[in-house]
Formats: sequence, structure tokens, C-alpha cells
Amino acid sequence: MEESATIAMAKKSRELKSQGMDVISLSLGEPDFHTPDFIKAAAVEALEQNYTTYTPVPGYDDLREAIAHKFQRDNNLSYTKDQIVVSTGAKQSIANLVLSLINPDDEVIIPAPYWVSYLEIVKVAEGVPVVISAGIDKDFKITGADLEAAITPRTKLFMFSTPCNPTGSVYTKAELQDLARVLAKYPQVIAMSDEIYEHINFIGKHESLAQFPEIYNQVVTVNGVSKAWAMTGWRIGFVAGNALLVRAYGDVKDNSDSGQFLGIQKAGAAGLDEVSIPKAIAAKYSRRMDKLVGVLAKLGFQVRKPGAGFFLYMPAPKSATGPSGTVSFDSGEAFSQWMITEHLISTVPWDDCGSFVRFSVTFVSDKGEAGEAEVIAEVERRLSGWKFSF
Repeated sequence: MEESATIAMAKKSRELKSQGMDVISLSLGEPDFHTPDFIKAAAVEALEQNYTTYTPVPGYDDLREAIAHKFQRDNNLSYTKDQIVVSTGAKQSIANLVLSLINPDDEVIIPAPYWVSYLEIVKVAEGVPVVISAGIDKDFKITGADLEAAITPRTKLFMFSTPCNPTGSVYTKAELQDLARVLAKYPQVIAMSDEIYEHINFIGKHESLAQFPEIYNQVVTVNGVSKAWAMTGWRIGFVAGNALLVRAYGDVKDNSDSGQFLGIQKAGAAGLDEVSIPKAIAAKYSRRMDKLVGVLAKLGFQVRKPGAGFFLYMPAPKSATGPSGTVSFDSGEAFSQWMITEHLISTVPWDDCGSFVRFSVTFVSDKGEAGEAEVIAEVERRLSGWKFSF
């Protein structure tokens, strides 16, 4: 396994900050909003009532029922609590799912660009990643024809995200219907739909892959509370799907991490019932996106506002010319290293579908809009005088 580029860059940023460097961190997708007080209070109440014993492996009933209600309310998807398992974040939800499905040499189709952990998780299960590149000309989304061309008798799993990390691309209902049409022809292929950025959406209604009846039992939906409810450190993710699949998933979980602390689960149930929090967070990120896109476009970057998420995903420049001469970059990795070394701006390289780089708008600021403007103005100042070529 390899360390993810996101974690590596965040680590480097912390090291430089510990040396007194003024690093602008545009790398990690870490919401800079505090968990709402009523959610924290639910966890404190659980402690005061001595809910400190072992918990049911799939999650306690109140939380799973709250998740089922969320799916019905937000996605028009009907799941019983027995079709839902809670895990330690969406990342472990994905890992447990892959481990419960994939045997050595089973093929797993992954559209690129993809979230960095997908490939590593498939490696752990000894599966074979089959990567389909979806370029910028297709808004980084694959079609049903792309998917079908990649399916073989060894294909066991298709895993993708909508909204997508890193690109922020959002599949429309028609585009998902196109994928569903193909999946219905191959009932042995399970589809994992990672929808963790569902509520950080700037373009309208989120669409879930499991909404199509013909593939309902083939789809496992992954989600959680980390992004939309500002609860990253609480580690609450969940899967919902076919009861037989979910039972196999639960067997893996039973023999790995077992159950989560009940106070955290009570906090998650409290948060899921409050729909105003995701809306407020999405509005703030949309505002930041507009500001950062404007500055980067003025500097010459090939950037556009994404449909969702925390990230601006764009081609890495081939060179930069400025006060110290011309610097060439043969990859997103080379550009990101130059940004952190020369300008103390941390970004994340993304070279799985060409040379790209990801900027995050989750930079920490406790000064509201004034603080956001200050950070973005400083990015512009540090890069001023440089001309970028693509």
C-alpha cells in the first residue's frame, strides 16, 4: 500500500507549520466548522448515562432508523434498519465492503479520477483494479458504454462517487440511468455508490444510483456525517443495500472493528435529523468557491467551479515563469511540491488521469467572510508575478 497524497501533503504542511512557517493549507478536505453544540450534547448525555458498554456490531437501532429516515427523506430510497450497517467513517465502510466482496483476482472497475483510497483498498483485498479514464472533456464522468466495455466475466464490483472527490462532478439522473441500464444486464456486478458529498452540492438535487428499481439490489450506497454535519473526527459512516450483502459486510465488521462508542452513535442520530446544517455549510463553501475560482482564473489557471464538494480540480501547469526564471512541471506532484516549497501553499497532486492538482476550500478561518477573503488574497499575493503555461 502507498500513503495517500492527501495525507502526505497534510503531514508536510504540519511539519512546516511546526517550524514556524506560515503555510496556507489548501490540501485536506477537513471542514473548518465546529460540530454543532446540540450534537456534542447528545454524546455528553450518553456518557453521563453510562452508555459505555459494547454496542451492536451493525449499529444501535436509533441511529440505523435515523439513517433509514434520512434515505427516505433525502433520496426517496426505502431501507429497513436491517439493511444498514454503521462503521468507523465512510472510509472503513468502503474497506469492509470490498473485503466482504472481493476474492483474489476479482476485477473492480474504478472510473478515474478517483478518491485515493479506492485503489489501495482493492489491493488489500487482492483484487484487480480496472481503471477507466474519464477526461476533462467528459466532465470526468463515464458513460454506460464506457462501463460495459470494461466488464469481463471476472468483474465483481464497480465503485464510484457522485458527487466525485476530487473533481466535484455530479452525475445527473439521466447519466445514472445510463449506468443502471448496463448494470442491469450484469446482475453479478455489485455497484458501490459513494455519496459522502451529497449535501455539499451547488447545482441542485442529488441523485442516487439505487433509485432505479432494476438495480436496487445490486447497489450498496455509502454515506456518512463527516462532511455535511462537520463531524469528521467522530467517524460515523454507513452502508445501505441488499440485506444479504449487508449481512456479509457485517461479518467482516464483526471480526475487525466491532461496534462504535454509543455516545458517538447518539450524536450521529441527533445530527441526521437536522437538515439546516448541511444547507448552511454548502452555502459557505459555494461562496468560497466563487472567490477562489475568480482569483485562480485571474492568475491564468484553467479552473471552473465544480458542481459539488470542497475541491477545485484542475490541470497542473506545464511551467511557471516569474521573478526567479522558468520552472517546468512534468506532473501534478512536481507542481504541488513547488507550491509548498516555494510559496508555502499546500495542494494535492492528482496524477491518475493526467497531470492535475486539487485545491481545497476548507482552509481554517474563525473570522468569517473577512477571514476567507484574507486567505484568498494571500494566495493571490504569493503567486502574483508568476505566469502559468498549460
